[in-house]
Amino acid sequence: MESSETYWAEVALLDWQVALGADEAIGDVPVDRYALEAVAAKAAPVKLAPGTRPPPPPIPVPEKFDAVALARGAAEAAADLAALAAAHEGFELCALKRGARNFVGAEGHMAARVMVIGDAPGRAEDQAGRPFVGPQGALLDRMLGAIGLDRTSEAAAQAAYVMHVMPWRTAGAGMPLADDLAMMLPFVQRHIALVQPDVVVCMGNAACQALLGRAGITRMRGQWAEVMGRPALPMFSPDMLLGQPAAKREAWADLLALRARLRG
Repeated sequence: MESSETYWAEVALLDWQVALGADEAIGDVPVDRYALEAVAAKAAPVKLAPGTRPPPPPIPVPEKFDAVALARGAAEAAADLAALAAAHEGFELCALKRGARNFVGAEGHMAARVMVIGDAPGRAEDQAGRPFVGPQGALLDRMLGAIGLDRTSEAAAQAAYVMHVMPWRTAGAGMPLADDLAMMLPFVQRHIALVQPDVVVCMGNAACQALLGRAGITRMRGQWAEVMGRPALPMFSPDMLLGQPAAKREAWADLLALRARLRG
């Protein structure tokens, strides 16, 4: 039996420790509580109450996949424009598809001499499910008509094939993400391979970035480049021309250059 002196000495020691801020008892050796939980989980399996279902198994994490390679495979497997449109619309890996109202495909003669590729659909295109509609579409039709082209023409020599580099509307008016452009590029390239236009017109920064590997349409416009072995002409988009009417002078010069190239 401990004496009263020892008892009161220990009480005084505890009071002193409390005064110093000690609020719990800690052993001399650390305890790995994670290991204790693992041991307890193995030793005592969970018992389910009658009528309850066991929890679902964990969802397996899929292996890494190459979205661009999958897009390229889907595009190259399309033997014609109808199959390409179906593969393009059915591609599920681009997140923009989940936020868009409609798929915006291509329009025009399947052997048109000129292919016009814009940036991304706007609100009007997203609602209509067609490329270049509304004020932008009306302006584009006037621009094409000024040099004898028409997207509705049944004659390949006067026809224009029009589409956007992105088939789904992007959030806001900013540049599409590089990953999204890379995913959609194989479908655009397959369009070019099937239509085989004489000239490709890249209307806007996103189209130039995807097809020419660089942006800066103000510096690039009017300077001929090459896409898949075909001459390519960067131009201002109708949307930009509506916001900056003064730029229509440069757009008219580009249209004359396009007409001269077609005649030459």
